[in-house]
Amino acid sequence: MPKFIDGVIKFRNEIYGQHKELFEKLADGQSPEAVFIACSDSRVETAMITQTYPGELFILRNAGNIVPPHTSQTGAMTATIEFAMSVLKTPHIVICGHSQCGALQGAMNPDRISHLPHVKEWIGFSRAAVEVVEELAKDKTPAEKMDMLMKQNVILQIQHLKTHPSVLRRLATKELTIHGWVYDIKTGEVQAVDETTGEFHPVDEHYAKLAREVIPPHTCGE
Repeated sequence: MPKFIDGVIKFRNEIYGQHKELFEKLADGQSPEAVFIACSDSRVETAMITQTYPGELFILRNAGNIVPPHTSQTGAMTATIEFAMSVLKTPHIVICGHSQCGALQGAMNPDRISHLPHVKEWIGFSRAAVEVVEELAKDKTPAEKMDMLMKQNVILQIQHLKTHPSVLRRLATKELTIHGWVYDIKTGEVQAVDETTGEFHPVDEHYAKLAREVIPPHTCGE
């Protein structure tokens, strides 16, 4: 805790002043560009990965970056997604999985979490992804299966996300784009899924056209 307390003091005395205008503007409201759904794993630092500032991401985190399918039962994920879609009108949603995910290791090996009833029930929302891996990767190594599960879980959670009425409305009016990412902790690589093929590609390839629009290529003489 002393490290965290020192950090808070440093933020207030040094960092805040460097971004004072930004924080004063944010005090009046927020208009984030994306909902970012990530795992609670402490190794996944969303602001560092995306190089974003306060006010740019509306972040939802839980074990396994899971989105339960929509039901009439109210839950934190359901309510927060509804708020982001219906009030904030956020134009993008990113579901980001990551390597070495403990939640998915539990999903692949349910006996490890049999003594954790709430965890076991929550991780059950990844069960269909496990079944896909068991069907398609019978001859793969455990490491290869986990890599596939990380990706299949993102694809599954995108499908769950589309069962939420507030999301479907925004998709129907083409006011929302959903993205599926996976982050490799060891290499720092981020890949994005092509929903048409189900294949994952490095973000610089997947978003090549968009990246050129944001960062135009240099012309001769510059």
